[in-house]
Amino acid sequence: MAAKYDLKGTADDQFMFNLKAANGEVILTSQRYTTKASAVNGIASVRENSPSDERYDRLESAASQPYFVLKATNGEVIGKSEMYSSASARDNGIESVKTNGPGAAVDDLT
Repeated sequence: MAAKYDLKGTADDQFMFNLKAANGEVILTSQRYTTKASAVNGIASVRENSPSDERYDRLESAASQPYFVLKATNGEVIGKSEMYSSASARDNGIESVKTNGPGAAVDDLT
């Protein structure tokens, strides 16, 4: 299986996407968008920004779990990772988004 973006509707009639690695693991989850077109633009933004290391903020939750967010050039958060068990696992997640983000196909589940 190749990496892909799952574009889907939400229970509150909005749209979002998950970037999944080739193994099916979710490596990035978007914010919610009010329109499908905005979600599609979000995917385009991930494709554009994901290769650039400076677009990632490496953070830690209140429970001391590492995670990251991917930001666009304007500073807006495009997507967020899961919580990781270690900083090295988080960094591996970032590398996966860098590798898979630019070329993953879109699976439109709307």
